[in-house]
Amino acid sequence: MKYLNSTALGVVICSLIFSLIVGSAAGAVVYWKLSQDISRVEQEQRIQPVAQGYTPQTTQEERIIKVVQDVAPAVVSIIITKDVPIFEQSFGDPFEEFFGPNPFFQVPQVEQKGTEKKEVGGGSGFIVSGDGLVVTNKHVVLDEDAEYTVFTNDGKSYPAKVLARDPVQDLALLKIDQEEQVFPFVKIGNSDSIQIGQTVIAIGNALGEFRNTVSVGVISGLGRTITASGGADFTETIEDVIQTDTAINRGNSGGPLLNLAGEVIGVNTATVLDAQNIGFAVPANRVGRDLYQVAKLGKIAYPFLGIQYKLEPENGALVIDVVKGSAAEKAGIRKDDILLEFDGKRITAENSLGKIIQQYDYTSAKPLYNPGDTVKLKIRRGSEELILSAVLDERKE
Repeated sequence: MKYLNSTALGVVICSLIFSLIVGSAAGAVVYWKLSQDISRVEQEQRIQPVAQGYTPQTTQEERIIKVVQDVAPAVVSIIITKDVPIFEQSFGDPFEEFFGPNPFFQVPQVEQKGTEKKEVGGGSGFIVSGDGLVVTNKHVVLDEDAEYTVFTNDGKSYPAKVLARDPVQDLALLKIDQEEQVFPFVKIGNSDSIQIGQTVIAIGNALGEFRNTVSVGVISGLGRTITASGGADFTETIEDVIQTDTAINRGNSGGPLLNLAGEVIGVNTATVLDAQNIGFAVPANRVGRDLYQVAKLGKIAYPFLGIQYKLEPENGALVIDVVKGSAAEKAGIRKDDILLEFDGKRITAENSLGKIIQQYDYTSAKPLYNPGDTVKLKIRRGSEELILSAVLDERKE
């Protein structure tokens, strides 16, 4: 019995030893294999080329990046400089001319010691022709005594002159004083075709410090009427402007509001200081109107009928007063007449006389009405409807 137990125990021990040897060998082989695989993966990762640049994740993102790349070279910063007085403090005797000099009685005085050129403001703009024609806001270049310098995206600066200030809209045109250079420029789009919710991009000289700042948002509203104020006691009521939630800051004034095709559909003009992301832009078709008139007439001219009116709830414009010698008076319009149609277009609260008379035909790239044009007017006088003919005057500021 003892012999058999010893033999069995030996067999068990030998089996265990053999299993350990085989298991260790197998483990060593597996470990070696895994080590080789890990080493190979690490080596492949080390030699894997790093992707260059950022890859847009969506089609919309691609479009925004492309618009910014294409349009940014045509967006400019406008710096305003002016001769300002230099004041220095000194001491003197205010009674010297009466009692003679008194070195023991000297009071501080402020006196002017000449003038110096100083930066007094800034804004944004965009180039619309290869010869350097720039669009901006009127309130940016309102000061006729100031000098204006345009800074392009590549850091170069050029003197510029104001060609025209729009008497009605917050728009102005400048010309870069550089005849030999061809500048990159933007395309003006059709602002009559934009939709609420449409993605838009603003580029401008934010806060007058951060040039070519980009912000993205949507069209929040159309056909707004605002009263905007700027420097030098400038206040202006603008009809039919675009509302957007795109961030528009001080210094963005005059910069472009763009669609995803890279077309200018508005000129950033105002923001609400006590609100979050409520900004406004002048429709681009107003820019097309001004460009046409400056090219043809050398100035910006608006047709003028010559009435004061208020819109009636049941449609039409009630004539409150008629300007003496105006086109309206010559046509026979009287106080208390109701103007129903202007050249076949019905006058309503949404389609006011002012809006109709400033219309721009995007297809023909010219204003629909100009000074000297003859138009038909339908009016109601009491219970009678009349058709009158008027030759439009030119509006004076």
